[in-house]
Amino acid sequence: MSGLAQCIGQARACAALFRLGRDVEAALDMVKVFETAQSLLEGASTESRRRWMQLLTDMLACQESQDWLGLADWMEYELVALLEVAAVP
Repeated sequence: MSGLAQCIGQARACAALFRLGRDVEAALDMVKVFETAQSLLEGASTESRRRWMQLLTDMLACQESQDWLGLADWMEYELVALLEVAAVP
């Protein structure tokens, strides 16, 4: 399995944990997902990296306000979409 596919799978699994109310466990997994996504997007276009920074800001705002469902949506849909189009294999 490629790093991209693995990161996407981890993002979806983490989102599922947030939806189940397992926010402590999900938050620990989220850090790993973000680190992997960051490394995958290092070689991406300037626009993709800008989108990543905005997405990261939005996700961390959800975490700060304890909006676990919002954070799950950002991770499962927006982060996955960004990785699918922007990540350099």
